[in-house]
Amino acid sequence: MMHALKGVRHMTSSMKQAVSELSVPVPWGKISGKAWGPENGHPVLCLHGWSDNCGTFNTLIPLLPKAMQWTKFSIIGHSMGGNIGGMFSAVFPEMVNALILLDSYGFIPTDVKETPDVIRKGMNQMLEYEKKEEDKKRVYTFDKAVERLLAANQTLTEQSAKILLERGLVQVEGGVIFSRDFRINLKNVVRISLEQTLEMQSRIKASVLLILAEDGFEKAIEQHQKTFASPVLQAYRNKNHTIVTVPGDHHIHLNTPEVIAPLVSDFLQNKVLCHQAKVSESPTSKL
Repeated sequence: MMHALKGVRHMTSSMKQAVSELSVPVPWGKISGKAWGPENGHPVLCLHGWSDNCGTFNTLIPLLPKAMQWTKFSIIGHSMGGNIGGMFSAVFPEMVNALILLDSYGFIPTDVKETPDVIRKGMNQMLEYEKKEEDKKRVYTFDKAVERLLAANQTLTEQSAKILLERGLVQVEGGVIFSRDFRINLKNVVRISLEQTLEMQSRIKASVLLILAEDGFEKAIEQHQKTFASPVLQAYRNKNHTIVTVPGDHHIHLNTPEVIAPLVSDFLQNKVLCHQAKVSESPTSKL
């Protein structure tokens, strides 16, 4: 992970175009993404949700400040990307100065009594999936692919679905196929308890902004996980982090980015850029 992030920073800093493709080699293949902004701007890592791709930020990024000269790494994470961002910020707190969670708590704790059953279900699903071959590379027309994505992700608008499919499809003979690994649709077996969550949360040094959608992920998570929402949110409040609830659904950042763009921009300006400006102006910072 560390090597991959270093690769992202290096490759992004060398990009000369406003929007560029990037690729980071890893032992199991490659991590692909896009780089926005000027070559001398410090990167912000944007982490997409469970079954999305980096196109999920296509509508939000153009609404944010273009040149942010940050001395530390910053993260914007949606859904699963927020959970990864929360974990990373806890494990490497010295690297992250701002964490923005888009319809995500940064962690999803699971009742320890439920964990064995969850893991068993996930493993059984994987075994069943491995037996099936016929559906793995089904060929669609573009319109049928849009229909399937909308049926599986009812919080997407048609336009948002088309944005995600710009990089979510591969052209083949007779039409297109989905490029993602469909094993992501199986039960996630990676779980942590509330106690582990609160310990990890306590180690985050970055300023945190939670933007929650009124009709967002809380309505989709499992019932036993909802009981942990209150202590997780209270832990953020106890450290004076910012929690905002806005009208919209789970893909609000993609469907209606204009709703959250001012919140994200103001947070970065006030919590990161202003702080760095004060540091750079202090006498000791010039030594």
